Amino acid sequence: MERYEAQKLKEQLAGFARELAERHGVVVPQAQAQAPQTGPAVSAAEVVRAPTLAIGLAPQPGGGYGIAVRYRLGVPRARSIVRRVEAEAGPAVDVRRTGRIRPIADLGPRPPAPAAQSAGETGRVRPLRPGVSIGHVDVTAGTLGAFVTRRGLTGPALYALSNYHVLAGSPEARPGDVVLQPGPADGGDYPEDRVGALSEVVRLDPDEASWTDAALARLDDVAVEYEYPVGRVTKTARAMGGELVEKVGRTTALTRGRVTAIELDDVIVGYEDLGALSFDDQIEIEGLGGEPFSRGGDSGALVYREDGVALGLLFAGSETGGRAGKGLTYANPIDAVLEVLGIELAGETASARR
Repeated sequence: MERYEAQKLKEQLAGFARELAERHGVVVPQAQAQAPQTGPAVSAAEVVRAPTLAIGLAPQPGGGYGIAVRYRLGVPRARSIVRRVEAEAGPAVDVRRTGRIRPIADLGPRPPAPAAQSAGETGRVRPLRPGVSIGHVDVTAGTLGAFVTRRGLTGPALYALSNYHVLAGSPEARPGDVVLQPGPADGGDYPEDRVGALSEVVRLDPDEASWTDAALARLDDVAVEYEYPVGRVTKTARAMGGELVEKVGRTTALTRGRVTAIELDDVIVGYEDLGALSFDDQIEIEGLGGEPFSRGGDSGALVYREDGVALGLLFAGSETGGRAGKGLTYANPIDAVLEVLGIELAGETASARR
């Protein structure tokens, strides 16, 4: 299918899935979006609508698009709804189960592999560079994704871009809160490891669909290096599906993957402090070679093509699911992040975009 045809079919299937869910009264305990399913029972007041069925576009090997259908294993009756949607979608459909999707930092920063330790992702790094551990003074640790500047403003102000749940971590966080490198989980301490202060957070509302999990920290007078493994990343593009991508993160360092779906709507992510949030227009990535693309602590990493063009800001994932069973990763489209915050990648100009 051409892209516009797939988009139209996606809208029809989303409505069909909602009707089926309402007809069958399928619900998901909110706590199950955040805790193991062996946890305590929850009341009726703690449920959110289901079937946590995300629908988007899947690139096809021969070109064009099919329909991507993603569902969480363990949700009551979800699989029966998926089968109905799959039949309605026709042959060009890619169905995968995701496992529980959570912010990557909430998966609990894991001890880094030896390669990551030698690269310094979890240690104190000066000059600062993309991919290192960073976090709000009261948060565990995440990843410094990119250095950015405010559009239309001149002067020395430079910001670090990462996620809400890395640089803020809770609704109680306020502009001016201390940001550490490395993050607290990696030994960062105040005042010696302060590198900046929380500047702005994109609001997340459990009652509305979200598009970005992003925040900025205004950096102190600290030296930085802009280089990624592919060099300096200053251009952006919209993911079209099928791209080979990379990221460098706090836990798994440099990993490679492939964009397996785009324009995914209704990706349900369980936050410890906000509950279950729905994200629209998201990018899905699966690691190459049977390895995960990300793990706990990689939140906030910049996802870029192998030619150094940025596509997304990594924010969530699952530890299971996907074709290799090692989990799937989700990213906000980078242009949406830059637009909502009124920023640009450091050194970027409008003419550099494509």
